Amino acid sequence: MKTARNVAIIMALAALVAFAPHGGNVVEAVFALLTMCFLAGISWMLYTLSRENQLTLATLDDKRRAIFYSAFGLIALLIAGADELFSSGGGTVFWIAAFGASVVAIWKIWVEANTY
Repeated sequence: MKTARNVAIIMALAALVAFAPHGGNVVEAVFALLTMCFLAGISWMLYTLSRENQLTLATLDDKRRAIFYSAFGLIALLIAGADELFSSGGGTVFWIAAFGASVVAIWKIWVEANTY
């Protein structure tokens, strides 16, 4: 019975989107709101981590700190430009490669900073 209720709710929402006037616009607005909440959560997490690890970040030399923060900046730019980059095959490959390089850079610098 619970499964039937859940399926009915999903069908009602899908019918609302499909047949209501401007239903697609509402879905896009909700998706944009969820994306902004997700990005705000990521920003809050980064702020909290930077406050908790001030000494570790302060002990990085200038070159490593620049790479570390640039990698986070590149990830932010990749998220902002994801729609444009995913519209072509080359852009998708670039997005994946740049995201992977950023994650690897962050991970390597963090591991190196916390190794004694």
